[in-house]
Amino acid sequence: MNIPEFGTDAAATTPETLRAAPETLGAGVVKRPTRLADGRELIYFDDPGTTLGPARAIDARDLDPRPATATMRQDVLTGDWISVAAARQNRAFLPPAELDPLAPQSATNPSEIPSEYDVAVFENRSPSFGPALAAGDAPAADDPPRGLDDLARVGLGRTRTSVGRCEVVCFSPARTGSFGTQTVTRARTVIEAWADRTAALSALPGIEQVFPFENRGEQIGVTLHHPHGQIYAYPYITPRTTRLLAQLDQAGPDLFARILEFEQAGPRVLLRGAHWTAFVPFAARWPLEVHLMPHRHVPDLAALSNDERDELAPLYLRLLRGVDALYDTPTPYIAAWHQAPVHVGRDTVRLRLELTSPRRAADKLKYLAGSEAAMGAWIGDVPPETAADALRAAIARADAAAADAAEVHAEGEPA
Repeated sequence: MNIPEFGTDAAATTPETLRAAPETLGAGVVKRPTRLADGRELIYFDDPGTTLGPARAIDARDLDPRPATATMRQDVLTGDWISVAAARQNRAFLPPAELDPLAPQSATNPSEIPSEYDVAVFENRSPSFGPALAAGDAPAADDPPRGLDDLARVGLGRTRTSVGRCEVVCFSPARTGSFGTQTVTRARTVIEAWADRTAALSALPGIEQVFPFENRGEQIGVTLHHPHGQIYAYPYITPRTTRLLAQLDQAGPDLFARILEFEQAGPRVLLRGAHWTAFVPFAARWPLEVHLMPHRHVPDLAALSNDERDELAPLYLRLLRGVDALYDTPTPYIAAWHQAPVHVGRDTVRLRLELTSPRRAADKLKYLAGSEAAMGAWIGDVPPETAADALRAAIARADAAAADAAEVHAEGEPA
């Protein structure tokens, strides 16, 4: 595929909409924004010391126009808003490796990313929210939400345009893997990308909450094996966070500080650093559930200090590799970064990772059946203390394996 490039000298012939100045972020990560052929935003995040040059190929595909923005309908029984996004039916489903839509484009693979990359973030082609926004340069929304008070009113037949943004975060150009298979340097680049996108998406008109996450494994519903995650920018505060805000009103604004102190003094701690603690929560719902929380109050990833981001990269990798060391095959999970809403709860809702897996044994999964799915009444299959013991042992095995691999690598290096 003969694809023109932008960057350095090639930028002189690049369409104006594709040109943007690179920006150096924390840890030496370089951000390079551009656009795809249908106008969607694409951002490259280069590792510090990357082997890639500054030039990037322009997306020369002939793409159909983007689908219309979905419509939200209100469930009058709960007040929840349900986005009806029929365009999602067209998304890729377990394509062969040679047609991986998240790999760099090639002569035989017209994928979503024109160039080689370290980390890439782009707008989802079949989003649940957007591309319309409440205002601004995005496509005009027919009936955008009119603020949180408007969304809180309950009535039969209420609808609003599903304004917002859905983005895909590619952790690596490799066709297989997960966040846990990345290097510490690459993990740090992804963390910088998450923080950058959290700040940018939070600033969009009509956005109320930003949610980065990674789905891993077909058992979770993953339709692409490429190592990647997603970011949703919602036009409302999600039901889970709405319930949390009510709980904070009742329990007190220092609830997260008290939770962390309680867990750090208990038997379920898995990892503890200078800035982060990972633990199995006291009332875990899932057979495998881990929370990772910063020691100081931080509302979102964008508010993390460089020291907190630096520690998070290796500590999070140790946690994920321990999860995979539990069994002989990789464990499916949802890694959910819960952040404070954009406009409320900033001083009380603390950033934390909640990693959950339905795997309750090597060959068994927990299915949400009658009590959990219909009534929201959870029954735990594995005592949290038992799960913590197993995870600590698995993390120790993964650490030992990593140390052995590093020693072998060092012995193989030339003198």
